Amino acid sequence: MADEKIRNGEFWALALERAQLGAWDWDLLSGECYYSPTWWHMLGYEEGELANTADLWLQLTHPDDRERALASGDRHIAGLTDSIETELRLKHKSGHWVWVLDRGGVVERDAEGRPLRLMGVQTDITRQKQAEAELEQVNVRFRLALAASGTGIWHHNLGADKSYWDARTREIYGLVADTDEVAGDLWHTFLHPDDKGDAESAHLAPLETHNVVAVQYRIIRRDGEIRHIESLVRFIADSQSAGQILGTVRDITEAKQREQELAHAARHDALTGLLNRAAFDRLLAEHIATARRLPLAVFYVDLDYFKALNDFAGHAAGDLALKSVASGIVGCLPPSAHAARLGGDEFALLVPNCDAAQAETLAAAVLAAVRDADLGLAATSRKLAVSVGIAFVDDHRTTVADALACADDACYAAKAAGRNRFAVFSAEATSGSGGLNAARLAADTVDAMDDGRLKLFGQEIHLLGKPWQESRHVEVLARLAARNGKLVPPGEFIPAAERFGVASRLDRWIISTALSLYGPALKSGAVTLGFNLSAQTLSDPQLWDFVDAIISETGAPHSGIGFEITETAAVTNYAAAEQFVRKARERRCRVSLDDFGAGMSSFEYLRRFPVDAIKIDGSFIEHIAQSKFDREIVSAISGIARSLGCSVVAEKIEQPKALDILQGMGVAYGQGFLLHRPEPLEAIVARAISAIAPAVLPGRRFGSSKG
Repeated sequence: MADEKIRNGEFWALALERAQLGAWDWDLLSGECYYSPTWWHMLGYEEGELANTADLWLQLTHPDDRERALASGDRHIAGLTDSIETELRLKHKSGHWVWVLDRGGVVERDAEGRPLRLMGVQTDITRQKQAEAELEQVNVRFRLALAASGTGIWHHNLGADKSYWDARTREIYGLVADTDEVAGDLWHTFLHPDDKGDAESAHLAPLETHNVVAVQYRIIRRDGEIRHIESLVRFIADSQSAGQILGTVRDITEAKQREQELAHAARHDALTGLLNRAAFDRLLAEHIATARRLPLAVFYVDLDYFKALNDFAGHAAGDLALKSVASGIVGCLPPSAHAARLGGDEFALLVPNCDAAQAETLAAAVLAAVRDADLGLAATSRKLAVSVGIAFVDDHRTTVADALACADDACYAAKAAGRNRFAVFSAEATSGSGGLNAARLAADTVDAMDDGRLKLFGQEIHLLGKPWQESRHVEVLARLAARNGKLVPPGEFIPAAERFGVASRLDRWIISTALSLYGPALKSGAVTLGFNLSAQTLSDPQLWDFVDAIISETGAPHSGIGFEITETAAVTNYAAAEQFVRKARERRCRVSLDDFGAGMSSFEYLRRFPVDAIKIDGSFIEHIAQSKFDREIVSAISGIARSLGCSVVAEKIEQPKALDILQGMGVAYGQGFLLHRPEPLEAIVARAISAIAPAVLPGRRFGSSKG
């Protein structure tokens, strides 16, 4: 039966059908070509549906494949190849293209060996070609991703001890080579000596874990340049060999540099390059805890007359002075010492293993360095001086706050003694004072926020000659109750908060508490509230995020909120003050320039800051009835402010005569004991709510909001 099937061709027909192969038989003498039924079906035709011409297959071949297909047959017929083997596309009856693998060869020759007959088969490889195309797309995307990420690929054949680096890897290492293959030990010669051991161990780890291992190390290129490298490494098993290590390399030098720059910026003052407050506190704590560094001298350095320099020469000259002073201070220090800018014009030093004589010598050098600091051409007639306080730490249990507080107390003593000098802290001299030093007072202020001893007070701002209900504006104040119940004057705890870095926290507490308690009152129009901002708060980049969030939570309107910034805060935070005013006006919050006229640059700030109101410093108001000079100053300020569209508020009105004079000058608003003494904010708001008519509220508000 089997022989009969073979003779009849049934066996081969069945085989072709099951294998889905299309057979062809080409008679070179007659030019006729036979195609099996399976060939026709592969292309969607019934057998004989098309005219069986000698070049039928060529007519169906894709134009881009014809030359290649003909060349393959011609080379074989000419005896140049053992067989025909080529890939081409044939057009299906439905119009799409079918990829086939065409294989065949000569099966009959004449007596001289010339080909007479060729036979072959064509296999449908469309799915394979689609898979190849999809794989190529993946590879293209992969190569694009590698190019975009700057990643190189390498592998090391463990059995052959050969390595292969792609072009990007060779570029990263600075290797000039035309081939991927490199010496097996080449990589090791690039490793930085300090990283060599760890890098080599990391590359061996995948042999044990079969996981991806990440490692960073440095290389030294042949030109001497040091680069930072990040590699991902994995072992690939191979049943036919010892396997290979596959890895990637990426040059992360720039990222490392940015990381180092950010780390440096997080620890250093941007203007002077000295340590910042947080970094200094951490370093001081580490030194105090290390017994071999004791005794430790801590210096508190506070510039004298810096504000006058800013007033006279401008903030650019002030910045130059701070940088020059910082450089001069650093030049005085021994190698083991450290310097920091705590903020504004205040610096701190720590010097390990320092006795009294060494500390006094260093303090004298700091005094001289500040006196000789380069202040630039704009400040040739102005000189700086400095007050220095010194405290010694010889007990590892001393806290950072206490160490700085003692140095700060000594600095105050130097200022009290006439400035431009240093003083050494003496526990005996302060033990009888009965008061908290500045650091402890700052810490107690923080505690008072949580235990209820910090209270909100307020002082009304009046339209002069009118009942307060015509303005309804209140300046929010804070009062601190000591643990013994006595009130601590604001002139003590607020400067302490500023000096020891908690002023911003204090301001946030005041704003948050006031808006949380009295947001509905602001929304109803019963009152508007004004908040004083410290220099630290002005410099807080997250301030408006915080304020916006509180307003959103409480429903208090932006228009019911005002902020007061002092000239002193603007001097040391000029750019921050400008940005703050701009953002406040975008939100329609009012902005007042407080203590106006106290500094020589007041009018310059009024020109640069488009504020809603100015508050004339109380020093010009309290003696206005007796001082023609004060009257002229107030009159000038008031006239200029009104011409700029700013409201004017006179502070510290305590005498009826002063009130009459101010009204005669056209000053619109006033504040002081004659008009209202500060009282708990709760009482003011309750009185305001009870006084307003339920449906009608006065339209007048303190300070116009200029668009």
